[in-house]
Amino acid sequence: MTESDVLVHSAQLPSQEGGELLHLSREHAKWEWMSFYVRRLLPGESYRTGTENEEAAFVLLGGTCRTNWGEGEVSIGRRKDVFDGFPYTLYLPAQSLVTFVADTTCEIAECRVPSIAQLKPKLVSPADIVTSLRGGGNVSRQIVDIIPPSFPADRIMVIEVYTPGGNWSSYPPHKHDVHNPPTEVDLDEIYYYRIHQPQGFALQHLYSSENRNGRTIEARDGDAVLVRSGFHPVVAGPGYDVYYLNFLAGSSRALSVTEDPQHVWIRSTWKQTDPRLPLVSA
Repeated sequence: MTESDVLVHSAQLPSQEGGELLHLSREHAKWEWMSFYVRRLLPGESYRTGTENEEAAFVLLGGTCRTNWGEGEVSIGRRKDVFDGFPYTLYLPAQSLVTFVADTTCEIAECRVPSIAQLKPKLVSPADIVTSLRGGGNVSRQIVDIIPPSFPADRIMVIEVYTPGGNWSSYPPHKHDVHNPPTEVDLDEIYYYRIHQPQGFALQHLYSSENRNGRTIEARDGDAVLVRSGFHPVVAGPGYDVYYLNFLAGSSRALSVTEDPQHVWIRSTWKQTDPRLPLVSA
């Protein structure tokens, strides 16, 4: 496993320039399930696309826009950026069309998964979202469930996670690379990072039971890490609050994982949740 197999950098577009920030097709990623794109629209610009034999989720990272998926134009968007509240997200099943027209500068994350299921489009608003705090001490983080397993989709699941600077996340380390329900299911996963301060960073350690040394990836603002297999804990650089957007898809629509048995003891030490949480609210 080389760094280029798991780390994708965003394009460094000037802040006042629109365009595609990140382009990752399934073919380029060399995996089965997910394609992932991030684009910026300037005021007045539009983006029109469709899903043929795919389902898709469009997460509004920031800005306001008008969108139409065949049921009339709807204004969406409330937060300025990912650290300013909960998102609007549009779920589109196969055989759908959508248009986004930016009112302010907008950034949209888009994930596509093969599907022919005949389902219905659905707009997820900030009021629909459930958030929770997980862990304790310096393993405290905030989970924002956008498209959980209970959501009427075919394969795709979507989560946002907020980790205060210096804290660990996705911890105890867990994996989901074996189809053995209900204990564990085989899921590919995207971690798309935004850092509250431009010089900030996170570290993500990718390893397996057979190769515990693994590889440690430095993730900067706008980077995507592709989790194909193995354990994958994250730590936010001290002083730098970290956001990541998770897209998951695989052999079953469940978040069933196996934790690294060497590290599960840490749960017994957790007492209070980090008082800096929650980092965002509706």
